[in-house]
Amino acid sequence: MSRELDDLDRYIIYALQGDARGTSAREIAEMKGVSPSTVRNRIHRLEDSDIVRGTHLDIDFEAAGYQLYTLILCTAPIPKREQLAREACDVDGVVSVREIMTGDENVHITVVGEDSDDLSRIGRDLSSLGFEIVEEELIRNEYTCPYTPFSEVTEE
Repeated sequence: MSRELDDLDRYIIYALQGDARGTSAREIAEMKGVSPSTVRNRIHRLEDSDIVRGTHLDIDFEAAGYQLYTLILCTAPIPKREQLAREACDVDGVVSVREIMTGDENVHITVVGEDSDDLSRIGRDLSSLGFEIVEEELIRNEYTCPYTPFSEVTEE
């Protein structure tokens, strides 16, 4: 269910995108001139509306001992794409799955493996689900940043 976001909602989303674990409701409240309880209530509403669907850790897999952080580009039959994408999350080593609306490589699966044998097993598991693996790319770094339009104040 979509709902209209106001300036406070957008700012909360912006602040949490930057550092969800390190940004308190109090800090957001001080920046926007509202009470911390107002911010907490808004966060709950954003979560209940599925606009905010959780917080995610930014993990340095290499530093954690997992050298093979890999993007696997796959093709899935369109009628089964969503189902297969969800099933891919159950494969040991898969850390994220993206459904792509255009092109042949319509599912991008990010995996982490300890060694080439691990990646081979993950590839076999994905193939057995029904994916055609088109390409595998080793990821060096991944960077994320807040979506800046959420930080902007709109005129009403």
